Amino acid sequence: MAVSQADIAFVLDLLSDLGDLTSRKMFGGMCLYHQDMVFALLSSDGTLYLKAKDAVAQELAEAGSTQFHNMPYWSVPMSALDDPQEACTLAQRTIASL
Repeated sequence: MAVSQADIAFVLDLLSDLGDLTSRKMFGGMCLYHQDMVFALLSSDGTLYLKAKDAVAQELAEAGSTQFHNMPYWSVPMSALDDPQEACTLAQRTIASL
């Protein structure tokens, strides 16, 4: 199953305030890049995961986010999927943690 064009459009719109975003389809999903650095994954089921380390990863885990396999990617909280400002703030924090 491959990620849908609708999911791709949604995520790119949600995070558009970050600016310099590019993407690349991989393994049925998609990697998102900010200034040429991978910071997020969009899985084939449409789940958006942010790459996070240390305190930011811990905060996401405590907020109920799920980890993508054993990789350092954490699902975006539902509240952020409805709020581009919250989503971008969270993405900026995860980018800063890398």
